[in-house]
Amino acid sequence: MQQQGLLQPQTSVCELISRLGYVQIDSINVVERAHHHVLHSRIPQYQPQMLDTALAQGEIFEYWSHAAAYLPIADYRFSLQRKQQLQNGGKHWFEPDDKVMQEVRARIRAEGPLKASDFEHAEGKNGAWWDWKPAKKALEQLFMRGELMVVRREKFQKCYDLTERVLPEHINTQAPSESEFARHLIERYLAAHAFGSAAQIAYLRKGIKANVNEQLAAMQSQGELASFKAEGQWYFYRPELQITAAIPNRVWLLNPFDNLLIQRQRLKQWFDFDYQIEVYVPAEKRQYGYYSLAILWRDCFVGRVDVKAERQSGLLLLQQLTLEEGFSGMDDDFCAAFEAAVTEYARFNGCSRWKLVKANHKAFKQLYARQQTI
Repeated sequence: MQQQGLLQPQTSVCELISRLGYVQIDSINVVERAHHHVLHSRIPQYQPQMLDTALAQGEIFEYWSHAAAYLPIADYRFSLQRKQQLQNGGKHWFEPDDKVMQEVRARIRAEGPLKASDFEHAEGKNGAWWDWKPAKKALEQLFMRGELMVVRREKFQKCYDLTERVLPEHINTQAPSESEFARHLIERYLAAHAFGSAAQIAYLRKGIKANVNEQLAAMQSQGELASFKAEGQWYFYRPELQITAAIPNRVWLLNPFDNLLIQRQRLKQWFDFDYQIEVYVPAEKRQYGYYSLAILWRDCFVGRVDVKAERQSGLLLLQQLTLEEGFSGMDDDFCAAFEAAVTEYARFNGCSRWKLVKANHKAFKQLYARQQTI
């Protein structure tokens, strides 16, 4: 929690993304989008335009981490390894069309930043997401290869420009070696999570685990890292690591893509919290709801709450609140902290009221049976 920036207020978007290593971008908008929520959870008085400003000022950039993400601009050179692989014939999601890519690149050079919707498509209405029109495929391929960068998003659409016109001049553009890249992953992971295994550090990255293991061994032999063993697995950490921040009587509502939650196995092992997002689960099979936020009380995950913002009416619905069966800390402190967290989250979503629809604990049914006005 300390390493994740939850215990001490963070001062800026750039500082926080540098601390976390990345913030994942997600398109689901039943409530405010996940990347904004991650920042809101850690930066007092956060507003979405703060992220837009950081991107516009070249403090962060958008690219692929283990998923689409905002990354610190200081880490730009570590995106070049993947870009070079694609430039040398590696595949992303589909076969590149060199002719369309050349046409798209030429238009952006002549006209400035453009979105996929700025290109006409003569073949009729698009199908599903994988049936992207040729220009959109070309834009994405050029972006993944590093020839284009995202300068902003308009109604969540990427707006692309030439990298040579976007990237700040002082940024290092020398691609890292495999050992440098592995070391970078280790340093970023341990800075954000305090300790981790080779598998966790290499999470969702192909062909890198051997190099990570090699660098972990080298760093440990040089005294840069220490290790411990748990459940048959070695975990590594910085010897100088210290816990300096006190844990307050506070509730955090964390979204499914929050950096603290994203590795579910780690969450289960160290917090005994079996968490799954049910967006992709058929409605009849969901246990906790479509978009359930994890409820973190002090240093324990104690439940989840399914949320939906009815923006036109300004109402945040807590559609289903489910506390863990083993949670025995239901008292006035927790109830007050939970209400404060929900009230702040409602404000963040532009809602002036919130309402609990369903709960599995009698105390909440009695306390919050009526709609709460902020």
